[in-house]
Amino acid sequence: MTAVSPERRRTQRGMTLIELIVAFTILALLTSMAVPLARSRVRREQERELRLALREIHTAIDKYKDMADQGQLGQQNAAKEGYPESLEVLVEGVKVNGQGTEGEKKIRFLRRIPKDPFTKKAEWGMRSTQDDPKSTAWGGQNVFAVYSKTMEKAADGTPYSEW
Repeated sequence: MTAVSPERRRTQRGMTLIELIVAFTILALLTSMAVPLARSRVRREQERELRLALREIHTAIDKYKDMADQGQLGQQNAAKEGYPESLEVLVEGVKVNGQGTEGEKKIRFLRRIPKDPFTKKAEWGMRSTQDDPKSTAWGGQNVFAVYSKTMEKAADGTPYSEW
């Protein structure tokens, strides 16, 4: 075995074992702090998207109801109470009486049914005016309100299905 001269040691480049351990410890500590922050940011973004989707659907339902109450959607079924019979009706559109030579035209209240950011599907829980406000089963009479089908809860403990 040959001994390494002190001059050669000074010219060698690299890190000692202790320096590597310290560097990896610092890196692990920073990573463990960043992961929860990233998760909370993703969760806040999903909550924001959920609020926007619910607002979009509820606004479309309200517009449909207003037009039905004003008689602009033609003869309505009394059992529907002026609400749409499904979310698809809001997308497909409803024929309304036009003025002048136009005849009848179709009004769409939604371009598409928004996706639930938690379930990643365009499927929503629905409630009719006859359903219990906390019910998870839809009576099928009309669509009065929608809710997320996820079982997850917000940071304050309220289920997203109650938003």
